[in-house]
Amino acid sequence: MATADLWTVERECRAQGLRRICGADEAGAGPLAGDVYAAAVILPYGCLLEGLNDSKQVSPKKRDRLFDEIREKAVAWAVTSVGAAVIDEINILNARLLAMERAIQAMDPAPDFALIDGNRDAGITCPHRTLVKGDSRSANIAAASILAKVSRDRYMEKMAALYPQYEFERHKGYPTKRHYELLRQYGPCPIHRRSFLKKL
Repeated sequence: MATADLWTVERECRAQGLRRICGADEAGAGPLAGDVYAAAVILPYGCLLEGLNDSKQVSPKKRDRLFDEIREKAVAWAVTSVGAAVIDEINILNARLLAMERAIQAMDPAPDFALIDGNRDAGITCPHRTLVKGDSRSANIAAASILAKVSRDRYMEKMAALYPQYEFERHKGYPTKRHYELLRQYGPCPIHRRSFLKKL
């Protein structure tokens, strides 16, 4: 999808009189370990960032470049996270939504309206709409997906230094064959999500 097409949804919102429109997305719903991260971003309207797309479609090198560019050009941005213990307590869906709500609330200036990636919105208090596959349909959600993904990957690299036996730098906590092998060998560490380890 061409970057220009990513402004279609925001254009519709602006036609309804909305101006400060943020996108919110999360990263790290599926891993067995580590926090789930979320970001919210308000880009200047019509801002075209080369290569901006759903973070899963962008190479790590391009994500790093976009991470800096988004933070530099955004009207407002915020990144937040929710830890493994809370994920176990309230489940991953609620933790994802809590992380997005925290990111939206942390923005300055505050948004008038939020575009939420996905089809769930429990606990989102800002006026909003959900957008399935929003990270490939909205510039602001795509930008949020980059900030969340890069922030989480960097956090998991720090966790790899704390818990080297799990090789978090390789799989970022996702349920790979190697990660399961290491879990069986060493057992879980403090950042593992106990509710995700039913297969062990």
